[in-house]
Amino acid sequence: MVDIPFEISSFITSGGYKLHYRHFHPIGIFKGTIVFIHGIQSHGGWYVTSCKKFAQAGYRVLFLDRRGSGLNEVSRGDSPSFRTLLDDLKEFLQYQRKEIAGSTPLIIGAISWGGKIAFGLEIRMANLVDGFILLAPGFCPKVHPTRKERFFIALGSLFAPRRLFNIPLNDPELFTSNPVAQKFLKEDPLALRKATARFLLDSVRLDFYLRIFRTKISKPILLLIAGQDKIIDNEKTIEFVKRFSSGSLTIKEYPEAHHTFEFEPQPQKHIEEIEEWLQVQFKK
Repeated sequence: MVDIPFEISSFITSGGYKLHYRHFHPIGIFKGTIVFIHGIQSHGGWYVTSCKKFAQAGYRVLFLDRRGSGLNEVSRGDSPSFRTLLDDLKEFLQYQRKEIAGSTPLIIGAISWGGKIAFGLEIRMANLVDGFILLAPGFCPKVHPTRKERFFIALGSLFAPRRLFNIPLNDPELFTSNPVAQKFLKEDPLALRKATARFLLDSVRLDFYLRIFRTKISKPILLLIAGQDKIIDNEKTIEFVKRFSSGSLTIKEYPEAHHTFEFEPQPQKHIEEIEEWLQVQFKK
């Protein structure tokens, strides 16, 4: 693969928050734009390899770090509400839609917890994107804070909303069985290991928002499921996505894969299948 450099760019929201993102320029014929959003703990730096491959295939790739995460150091681990996160993504996508002027598809790639933001935005403002790529989306997690932790998070949200609590995903083995990747995750200085009480409580509120205001999505959806996932309940996730989808839904299951596809010994397979799906769904 040709080494594809990327640049760190920024986007200022209407509220004045500066969001950083990694921008990978396409090689060859321009086929479309993919905006990736990450999970609760990760950031765009975890996914540079796949982003470069998509760029090499002709896609403009933008990996947006969520406010308070990754490259965004202001208000680390915090957000005023999940609606703020939805609006951040909405404004970024609206700007990107103007940039491409509707000539090529704009796709959202949502990883793990980011799946909740992607579908939440579709409820809040539909049709901002032309398709969804969901990689082990976090609609139905198997890992939760303990009952005691939930009590103190709820208490903190009332009296100390910016108090930090551990995110219950600090064991690298939850993400991958790859020892090299586990070492990277353990030492990663940008990984989000703590979040505020109001952020964690709003993650639960977002769950209710998705279920109460569930909408039908007519845009094509690609769902990737990891058979060895220790974080996500796969059966419930598949049923959840089916309840949202009213258009083309493609489900790809990888029996031997763990939660973070990027860290698999042979990540090329899922990347190639995403590229094939894109070609089928968005033929010129």
